[in-house]
This record gives sequence, structure tokens and C-alpha cells, in this order.
Amino acid sequence: MRAVLSKTPGGPETLVVEEIPDPTPGPGQVVIDVRAVGINFPDTLVIEDKYQFRPERPFSPGGEAAGVIEAVGEGVNGLFKGDRVIAVPGWGALAERLAVPAASVLKIPEAMSFEEAAAFVMTYGTSYYALKRRAHLQPGERLLVLGAAGGVGAAAVELGKAMGAHVVAAASTKAKVEFALELGADNGLIYPPGPMDKAAQKALSGELKLACGRDGADVVYDAVGGDYADPALRTMDWNGRYLVVGFPAGIPSLPLNLTLLKSVSVIGVFWGAAVLRDPAAHAEDMAELFALYGEGKIRPRISRTFPLEQAGEAIAALSARDVMGKVVVRVAP
Repeated sequence: MRAVLSKTPGGPETLVVEEIPDPTPGPGQVVIDVRAVGINFPDTLVIEDKYQFRPERPFSPGGEAAGVIEAVGEGVNGLFKGDRVIAVPGWGALAERLAVPAASVLKIPEAMSFEEAAAFVMTYGTSYYALKRRAHLQPGERLLVLGAAGGVGAAAVELGKAMGAHVVAAASTKAKVEFALELGADNGLIYPPGPMDKAAQKALSGELKLACGRDGADVVYDAVGGDYADPALRTMDWNGRYLVVGFPAGIPSLPLNLTLLKSVSVIGVFWGAAVLRDPAAHAEDMAELFALYGEGKIRPRISRTFPLEQAGEAIAALSARDVMGKVVVRVAP
């Protein structure tokens, strides 16, 4: 079978497509004939050895895959050859076939395409875990989403509205803000690209506060980091919850005195680890997300698709932050 391989640490240009042996299912495993793979920010990090986990090389990136079960290993119950499924292996998905533990596999709703399925679990799973279980977002609260046009940010906008919040979408371009408004955000704000000095940060804080309303944001969903974190924190209301989701703009230094003065909680969001620690909660969340999909309240927005041979270009496009919604690699029709 063909697979995209990382043989040395580096950017997307270091990836190669090669023939490797087909996988066989071990006990408790299934082999998936992969049809589509969702590209996510961790894919840009893992190939450069900058992610929390460092798989042994050579390995294939790709953290979430959708396809059809081709073979079932010993001891697997409830899954059968021909089932349409989603898997989130963390890496290894950019290949024509993939062996994964059966316990990590979810069946795809009939109405969901393989492309949508490949763009579903990581973004909506992360954002729902963040908003539901970490921030305990309530109807009527004000939610500020930084990076509102990215994969997890767009999911946070949709889920915030589905959960009854007033959603303020912040992004770096007019097109990205308009995209977030189309997803259901109540209002939006364009923030400046690149590094900001203290004066620019102060100005942005005032603009964010104005966008969120007199009392500021109850919940900040920060999938950007960098110089945007300080202004967002200053925007928060009493007893606010600041969700730390990602750092494509860099790891920020927060003025912790503000967390005391505002009684703000800074909350880390590590969805992947949470899934391993509490699989029952994850299963409950996914059932609720599939229900929201069935009701038409959430739906993955796929901005670009690439063939397997151009998987490196797909990762590069995401790394450049020039896409809105999700990027998907089509492995097979």
C-alpha cells in the first residue's frame, strides 16, 4: 500500500510517498480501508518533533481517518467488515490502510460523507470538551473565540451557538470573520496579524471589550496564543474562564495579577489525553455531537482537499494559516 512517511524531522517538504506492507489486524484491532484523512495543527508539529508525542520513524502523520473496515481481528465485537467508520489514531492515517484498536473506532452516521467524517472528530471533539466539560458554558453567556475561522475555532463558533451562547468571532482577516459570521457568530472582529507592541495590545483589548459588551467575555476560547492572549484576558468578566487550546502564534506569558483581580480561571484543554483518561465521557460527547450533526446544528466546513500524493501541501497550507475550516486529504474515492 501507499503511505506518506516522515523519515527525518522537518517541514512538509520532507515527507515522501512510498510503498509499505499492508497492515494486518492484531487481537482487538480492525484494519480500515482509508477514504479520507483530516489534517490538523498537530500534524504540522509531529513531523518536526515539536509535538507532545514523538513517534518512532519512519511514521505516517495524519491524526483522524474515515473509511471502511476491511478486516477484523480476534476478540472484536460489534464491528464488521464493510462498516463505515472514523478512527483517531493520533498519527498513521495518511496511508491507504490503517490498523487501529477497535475501541477507538466510531461508526459514521449514514448521512455523513467520508470527507465530513474525517473532518469531524478532532475539531468538534476538542471544542465540545473545552466548552462543555472545561468551561461549563451556559446559555446566554458571552463566548469570545480567537482564531474563529480555523478548524477548532470554527467548531467552537458553531457549538457555542448550539449551546445558547452569544458568540464573538475574532480572526485576522475580513474574509475569515465573514466566514465565522456565516457559521452563526453574533458579531466579529478583525485583529492585526503578526506581533503587537503594548500599545497595539491595549488597543485590541478595547476593541474586544467593545465587541463582547460592557462586562466583557464570560469564556475566552484561545486557539491562537501569542500576543493575542493578553488583550483577550483583559477583556474578561468576573469569574470568567480562559480556555488554553493552542499556540500557533507562540506560547504567551499571561499577567497572572489579572486572574486574581477578575477571579478568572485559566484552563488547559488537552482533549487527546482526556479521551484516554475518560473514554466513557468521550463516548457520551461524541453521541451528543452526532445528534447535533443530525439536527443540522453543526457541519464540517471543508475549504480545501488534496490527493494523497499532495499530503505535504495540505499540511503546508494549514501551517501557513491561509485556510478556513478544515483541510482534507482524499485517499480513495
